[in-house]
Amino acid sequence: MFARSTTFRAAPLTIDEGIAYVRDEVMPAALATEGCIGLSMICDRGSGRCITTSAWSTSDARDASGRTMWPLLQRGGEIFGAEPSVDLWEIVVLHRHGISGEGAGVRCTWLNLDKSELSHAIRTYRMAMLPAYEEMGGFVSASLMLDRATGRAVSSVTFDSGDALVASRPAAQRLRSRTGQDLGTTVTDGTPGPPKVLAISAE
Repeated sequence: MFARSTTFRAAPLTIDEGIAYVRDEVMPAALATEGCIGLSMICDRGSGRCITTSAWSTSDARDASGRTMWPLLQRGGEIFGAEPSVDLWEIVVLHRHGISGEGAGVRCTWLNLDKSELSHAIRTYRMAMLPAYEEMGGFVSASLMLDRATGRAVSSVTFDSGDALVASRPAAQRLRSRTGQDLGTTVTDGTPGPPKVLAISAE
């Protein structure tokens, strides 16, 4: 599977309108497009960072949809008062342990992987990190998306509540410390400044 994520650094007061727009207009349009198999949106109300991710059955379907979805993306930029940043991914790991609902929380970790060791990194994520996530209270799902050309990747781990997300932080930090060297990664949030992990709420 493949994905396209669109990130806005939105003005916080525009987030509710933006969520409604994605739910009522963007999602139906995406799901009606050939090859689309899902869409999600996560928001950090404190910083205004909003990420919409659509999943596609093939890279051709994802790329072709970019042209048809462009007007909707432009309208989203007008609502959020921000220019969009678009990333293209391959979904290399997807594991669902349950179903997320209202109030779920997501921890996203942006990574730079060694391009010569991508297969090893994917295997480590699947064999070592997924079992550890399943032991964390409130765990719902995890995914790893990758840009093979650059080695950039993002891990997203969903919990059933904000409290579970916060409670998982120490275990998640220990897991990153334990597996980071084996993954061959550095951690970055994809923007200038110190490396960091983003904890965000799912809408």
